[in-house]
Amino acid sequence: MSDNGCGFPAPGLHSFLFKPIVTVGGFDFNKVMLLALITTALVVGFFWSAFGRAKVVPGKLQMIGEAGYDFVRRGIVYETIGKREGEKWVPLMVSIFFFVWIMNVWSVVPLAQFPVGSIIAYPMVMAVLVWVLWVGLTFKRHGFVGFFKNVTGYDKSLGAVLPLVMVIEFFSNLLVRPFTHAVRLFANMFAGHLMLVMFTVASWYLLNSWMIPAAGVSFVMTMAMICFELFVQAVQAYVFVLLACSYIQGALAEHH
Repeated sequence: MSDNGCGFPAPGLHSFLFKPIVTVGGFDFNKVMLLALITTALVVGFFWSAFGRAKVVPGKLQMIGEAGYDFVRRGIVYETIGKREGEKWVPLMVSIFFFVWIMNVWSVVPLAQFPVGSIIAYPMVMAVLVWVLWVGLTFKRHGFVGFFKNVTGYDKSLGAVLPLVMVIEFFSNLLVRPFTHAVRLFANMFAGHLMLVMFTVASWYLLNSWMIPAAGVSFVMTMAMICFELFVQAVQAYVFVLLACSYIQGALAEHH
């Protein structure tokens, strides 16, 4: 089962590779793609059900939907962008938050047991979407000259170091920003899933090897990692949206 001769099936990159399980219209869909589609259906379906026929006196589903919506609106968007400018961005940020969160939660759901965000293509697409929005909004709000100053951090008070700062800021904003935005989510989900797989497989391997005490310790670590991952999954959704809001706020702010 492994090259080290002990029979322990060590997790690795193969834990993130999946074969197609269904073909629709000539397109192959693997487990990760189906989880992403199910996530989309769940998020749209939940909010459609919660607010499709909203009432003055909300039912249980509407109350849950309003609590989630209000958390993102007041706790992230208003705090970062401001109430007046931020209100129009609330629906987008709520959608991103719950999409990212549910994608992450699949990691601890039986049978699914895989975080979609650990495949970098998914965080990267969302990061590029935010980046394109930021670039377009900055250009629209400030024009070409204002856009140039915004992305280069132009400040004549910097004196002789201004050219160096402008080059660094240019590459940081236009090239590095979407990469770091995506990698922050991807790396946390990738590492978390790898740890969960390691302790889960180790528990089974040690139990089958009649190393009961060691298997018990590994199982306890598995449970601890699941609890920790639930926390990290929510935090990463929060951080992803917080950064998106901060970019939009930067695009809307006047350059000084």
